[in-house]
Amino acid sequence: MSDWDSAPLVLRKKAPKSSTLKTESAVNQARRQGVTVDTQQKYGAGTNKQHVTTKNTAKLDRETEELRHDKIPLDVGKLIQQGRQGKGLSQKDLATKICEKQQVVTDYEAGRGIPNNLILGKMERVLGIKLRGKERGQPIAPPGKK
Repeated sequence: MSDWDSAPLVLRKKAPKSSTLKTESAVNQARRQGVTVDTQQKYGAGTNKQHVTTKNTAKLDRETEELRHDKIPLDVGKLIQQGRQGKGLSQKDLATKICEKQQVVTDYEAGRGIPNNLILGKMERVLGIKLRGKERGQPIAPPGKK
């Protein structure tokens, strides 16, 4: 006989998978055996909580004010148009001078644009007129002279 025949044969069970350890019956069996069991309930575990109403939803439903972005006032749009035509510029020429798309200039002149101080500042410099504040329509003094 060889060594292989005389060695005792030992069979062992595989360790249970983690998913089987988490079942309710496995937890109860561990409790019966006196093993300390640590269980945690995860927030929203196992449910689709994607479209759940929150406390703020009711508050938003009660809100009566309609929230919208501010638009450029029409008088500012007219000032842009008059200043552009006074300099002999087309909408496309003005747009290229301020590094914006022609659609931006069109929207600002029509009063549909959302006010952006950077764009308005660029337009003020190119057109030479104030478009913001109390002095709308007044010419801007050249830089260096006050």
